[in-house]
Amino acid sequence: MGSKEAAEAPKSADNCTGSDETERSKVGLMRSFVEKEDPSAKEEDDLMIRRFLRARDLNIEEASALFLKYLNWRHSFVPSCSISESEIQDQLSQNKLFMQGLDKKGRPIVIVFSAKHFPKKGGTDEFKRYVVYCLDRICSRMPQGQEKFVGIADVNGWGYANCDIRGYIAALSILQDCYPERLGKLFLIHVPYLFLKAWKIVYPFIDKKTREKIIFVETKKLMSTLVDEINESQLPEIYGGKLQLVPIQDS
Repeated sequence: MGSKEAAEAPKSADNCTGSDETERSKVGLMRSFVEKEDPSAKEEDDLMIRRFLRARDLNIEEASALFLKYLNWRHSFVPSCSISESEIQDQLSQNKLFMQGLDKKGRPIVIVFSAKHFPKKGGTDEFKRYVVYCLDRICSRMPQGQEKFVGIADVNGWGYANCDIRGYIAALSILQDCYPERLGKLFLIHVPYLFLKAWKIVYPFIDKKTREKIIFVETKKLMSTLVDEINESQLPEIYGGKLQLVPIQDS
């Protein structure tokens, strides 16, 4: 999402594959407006502009407001353009997020183990930096022509010690407001009943577009659901596939 992505991706609205004329026109109009408000917008590509537009149903005013808010956040929260691993050592030590393989649409696969997250370790600020680090890393490793990723959130063993409502809401805010249209689909698997209590608190903070991408998977249907979306050769071994888990920092 930062300068590296902007440097690698095409800048022209004509390169927005699949865009119709109306969408391309709105990308151009929005770019003109946001560049006047914040000249740093010139560093971002048209694909990013399009993602913010799509997140607000092509409403230029709303998308521009969200995009300018994102730029301001990015400059203040990530002033050096990236989060270093030295800033998030407590989070990385929990070894809770992995990335390997592609689904049938060519989207990178990210696996999160919720029971490995302990909110007191590192605190909410470090967790937010960790979320940005992970999302930046995922985005920088997108195959050419791909903009979205697929997530598998394994909630097996989750308990009160793992509950982090503030952290969950913060992560959702970052994903929805700063990385819109990046999540393709999220499978929640091995969900214990206890987790649903926390889910009811977090659910109102999930926007409509994100809610439509979240799927709760029954354990008895886990394999069939995953192989509908992901070839076995691209699934982790723990879910009946052939790939070993790769920590996000090593991906």
